[in-house]
Amino acid sequence: MRLRIALSLAALVFLVILTLSLSLVFLLHEKEEEFINNQLADQIEYSMAIWRKSPEAAFPNTPAMWLYRVAKDETAGPARSDVPPVFRQLTVGNHEAYLGSKEYHVAVREDDSGRYILAYDVADHESRLNSLVWITVCASLLLCVLTLLAGYWLAGRLSRRLERLAERVEHESPGPLVEPGMERELQAVAAALDHSRARQAAVLERERAFAANLSHELRTPLTGIRTDAEMLAALPDLPAAVARRGNRIVSSVDRINGLASSLLLLAREAKAGQPEEIRLRPAIEAVWESLLLATPKPVGLSLDIPAEGTLAADPRLFDLVLRNILDNALRYSETGDIICSLSGQLLSVRDSGPGFAESDLARVFDRFFVGPRGAHGLGLALVRHVCAACGWQVSARNAPAGGGEIMLDFGSSRLH
Repeated sequence: MRLRIALSLAALVFLVILTLSLSLVFLLHEKEEEFINNQLADQIEYSMAIWRKSPEAAFPNTPAMWLYRVAKDETAGPARSDVPPVFRQLTVGNHEAYLGSKEYHVAVREDDSGRYILAYDVADHESRLNSLVWITVCASLLLCVLTLLAGYWLAGRLSRRLERLAERVEHESPGPLVEPGMERELQAVAAALDHSRARQAAVLERERAFAANLSHELRTPLTGIRTDAEMLAALPDLPAAVARRGNRIVSSVDRINGLASSLLLLAREAKAGQPEEIRLRPAIEAVWESLLLATPKPVGLSLDIPAEGTLAADPRLFDLVLRNILDNALRYSETGDIICSLSGQLLSVRDSGPGFAESDLARVFDRFFVGPRGAHGLGLALVRHVCAACGWQVSARNAPAGGGEIMLDFGSSRLH
């Protein structure tokens, strides 16, 4: 931005200076031409007057100015007869003529005794004019360079507060963005951003309060329904069909509770707590056992993770991420093994299922995206939400050996 402003300012100054300089050079050239022609006219009239008084007088020739006189009979008086043909052909008046590469201003006059031709070599004038042009060009370029430097410095000074404002907005710095001493235009932008942030915060707070209240209001009746269903299923001599329905009610209530908890966590701003040393293998095995108890399947767990491997992270959030990733893998696996492997900072979980549809890969972490065997479509969305709070990266792909694979990059988290 600074460079663009400086270049624009320098280009504008250059165009203005160039226009003024060319106009000045053109004006000086015209004035000098007029001055030379006037001088020639005065000089030739003076020389003609001297000749009339004293025909024997020598012509006042100089290295730059020559006077030729051509008598009517070509022989009268001491007139010069070596007049260059290009001068001899000129009519009465003022002219510009060239002898070779030299430019001359020529004044031609006539009287009863003959023709007078005064030629003036303008090389010195042209040299001065060329020098003036070069001086003007160099001065213009120098001024443009100075303008570029000054513009860069000025743009930096003006944009420094804007860059700091952008940095504060990007990093969501607390406190108002309006600062004392701000330029009026920048203060208007900062005030508008403060107003926008306040409105967004109010809307977000209302959404969080609504989600929290809804979750709280749901838990009480759901707990009662679950308790009654468990007691009903535990009654002796209960028909098997009724017992199955009671267990199904319990499972449905658990699912609704899980959905409410996920919605509540997604509505809140996930923040990583104090990191603790987590042993990876025991943590993964504990989550796996709890999932397998809830969903018994002939599916095994294969760990390619060092026994001493540990991760410094919030245990609650890490457990939540693991649980949802492994639950997703178990849902799509009917037999075989779910393979968890660790390579550097990357933990991958590969299931033995059919893998992801290519059209679904870009959406598997979206909220409420439900695959062929999906539940409520919040598990992997919750994983991405928590990973963003912890500074981790999560991605999905189809493994080359088959099955879907979720990869968790721990980034800068300490892993050893």
